[in-house]
Amino acid sequence: MSNTRKAMNGGKWITIATAISTVFQFAQVAVLARLLAPADFGVVSVSNLIIAFFGVFANLGFSNSIIYKQESDRRVLSTLYWLNLAVGVLLFAIIYISTPPIVAFYEEPRLGRVVRLASFYFLIVYFGQLYLFLLEKELRFKSVAIIDIIGSVVSTGVTLSLAFNQYQELSLIIGSLVGQAVRSALQVALGRPFFRPMLAFSLHDAKEHLRFGIYNMGDGFLGFIQSNSDNIFIGGLLGVEKLGFYTMAYQLAIFPVIKLNPIILQVAYPILAKMKDSAADLKKSYLKILDFISYCNLPLLAGLFITAETVVPLFYGPGWEETIQLIRIFVFVSVFFSLSHPLFTLAFTKGKPNLLFYLNLATLLVKIPLVYVGGRYFGVTGVAYAFLITTFLNMLANFAIVHYLVGSFLGVFLQNIAKPVLFCGLMIAVVTLYKVTVGHEGWLNAGAEIALGGAVYLALTLAYKLPFSEIKAYRQAL
Repeated sequence: MSNTRKAMNGGKWITIATAISTVFQFAQVAVLARLLAPADFGVVSVSNLIIAFFGVFANLGFSNSIIYKQESDRRVLSTLYWLNLAVGVLLFAIIYISTPPIVAFYEEPRLGRVVRLASFYFLIVYFGQLYLFLLEKELRFKSVAIIDIIGSVVSTGVTLSLAFNQYQELSLIIGSLVGQAVRSALQVALGRPFFRPMLAFSLHDAKEHLRFGIYNMGDGFLGFIQSNSDNIFIGGLLGVEKLGFYTMAYQLAIFPVIKLNPIILQVAYPILAKMKDSAADLKKSYLKILDFISYCNLPLLAGLFITAETVVPLFYGPGWEETIQLIRIFVFVSVFFSLSHPLFTLAFTKGKPNLLFYLNLATLLVKIPLVYVGGRYFGVTGVAYAFLITTFLNMLANFAIVHYLVGSFLGVFLQNIAKPVLFCGLMIAVVTLYKVTVGHEGWLNAGAEIALGGAVYLALTLAYKLPFSEIKAYRQAL
């Protein structure tokens, strides 16, 4: 099977998994927004923030180095496997012991049991993670998709069951842990044909992976601070309730990006790693990825922007109106972020993770003072605008790095993106006209707005971008 055919088949399976997990996650959030208070979501957000911070030091970039180097040496893989497990145990102990100062900083007693429970994540995830990397390296995306689907279904089921039984914020943590345990077990079961760990541990044998991971870990650390400095500021100075509003708005606006982009990039990276020596092929593939991401993400984000005041009361229920303005700001954050996202795949393909490190360092130096000033004088909205400005500047620097890696591309990119931007503008105009003349409240109007906006964008795309004959060719290729 050719790499193109493998990519399309892999994309199909990852898309199916993403669609199913998205439905379950939307259902979970819709139900929990009516059962839990904003402060409950804020407490969980702080816990997730802490876990994500320590997770930066646990991965060490092995996923990218294994794929980049096409690693298959059993001794090297065993070293990486045992090293991951050891780091996981260490991080669990650190988080568990350091819980009291965390609770004191946020002045939220409920954080104690939440953080300690969440720390068990590190005792679960690393049993199967290396197997997941190997499945991706071998382009076994059907297996990856099955694991994700089953994990999402189990996690959502446990979370909702516990929430209905008054477990409040603990329902989210326990549900996530159970879902991850199921994923880890399946990763081991499906990945064992590619790797069985042996009793071997040699840092010397794995030194190339460790060297690759140093910049990747540094980039991850700076990326975490850069991406979460707003959450840290809000949670520490404005309180967990404000953080709950901010988190819910951000999650809804960023949702299309974190769901659609990985479908493309998860499949693209192993394929691109096999053509890393051809700059022309990489640039061509990068532009195709960027074009596809634009056509997928922009209409969803434009639709969310224009329908936010209709969707939020229906989806989240009463009491969440404060998120509407934040959602509209984060829509543009998501646009800039989605256009920047493919650089990560390109940089790892070229073996240049250090560029990502420097990019995040520069972004961090800009973002922290902007977030401080915005939050200090304008509250949560000021923080959101600071995030928007920083993301835009990051995108500009991102494009400069791409130019350095593969050569001139901006002219072709601007030509490609002009159509989806125009289509989105026309879609927004039509939906706005409907809202002014008919109204925007209730499920009927929400459905009409979504259907009308989708029909406009789809019709324009079929007419001027992707004819039915090309769609038929894609279907036959699958």
